[in-house]
Amino acid sequence: NSFSASRRHSSRTVVSCGVFISALVQSAPVHLLTHYNYGKASMVDNRYATALVIACVLSALATVYLSVAVGTQHWYQYSSPPVYGEQNISELNSLREEFTEGEFDEKTYSDSLFRLNGTVGLWWRCLQVNPDKHKEPEPQMMMQCVSFTLSQQFTPKYKEPGNHNSGEDMIRTYLWRCQFLLPLVSLGLVVLGGLVGFCACVCRSLSPTLGIGLIHLLAGLCSLATVCCFLAGMDLLHRVSMLPDRVDGTLGWSLYLALISSPLHMMAAALLVWAARSHSKSYYRMTAYRVA
Repeated sequence: NSFSASRRHSSRTVVSCGVFISALVQSAPVHLLTHYNYGKASMVDNRYATALVIACVLSALATVYLSVAVGTQHWYQYSSPPVYGEQNISELNSLREEFTEGEFDEKTYSDSLFRLNGTVGLWWRCLQVNPDKHKEPEPQMMMQCVSFTLSQQFTPKYKEPGNHNSGEDMIRTYLWRCQFLLPLVSLGLVVLGGLVGFCACVCRSLSPTLGIGLIHLLAGLCSLATVCCFLAGMDLLHRVSMLPDRVDGTLGWSLYLALISSPLHMMAAALLVWAARSHSKSYYRMTAYRVA
């Protein structure tokens, strides 16, 4: 009897130990998986933070480039041959006076730009002139700039520049208006995205990140459309106003700055959209795991 009682007690002990070990083995992977998921979530959060920082840097660079491009006049520049003779110099002096002091007329300032090494931008038009150029071995060029007023920006373009009876050229008119409105829209969108991002940081939320990415995408498209409108407008101008002989036109560094800002905005948008989508997927997975 004592032997059988001892045997029953040993079997109960073994069963109890087996149940405890089985429960421990079943619960161990859960704790390990939880620890692994928290480490993975921490790693993913660092990737989100890196993507957001890089996107902010790209957005800041694109905004600076576009702002400098809008405020400078080196979008398109003309190279004119040297001028000799008193008669030619007097003609150039009259063109310069009409350019700086005369009434706004597309034909007048276009001819001045062609003949006097002019440069033109979105808001500025400038001349480089030296009346006594043939008397100096190394002349000092002087730049004179005149800004486009807001009313002049909305002045219609004509099929024959300078001839108001030729009819309005709708394509050139709206290309000109778009080329100075679109960069302002782009900068406004970036400012809006910055305000939304600041509010998101204050609220400690990544939910608006997708919207901020789409805003930067629109800003990049506006910057690219600005360059396209400017190039198309200059091409149409040269078709209706033929360049004089030995006058060459080249693209300036301001246009390239605006062109560079477009892909920078788009790369920032791609990073923001990726961070938003990846964060939402990770959040749903962690929520589903915790519920399970």
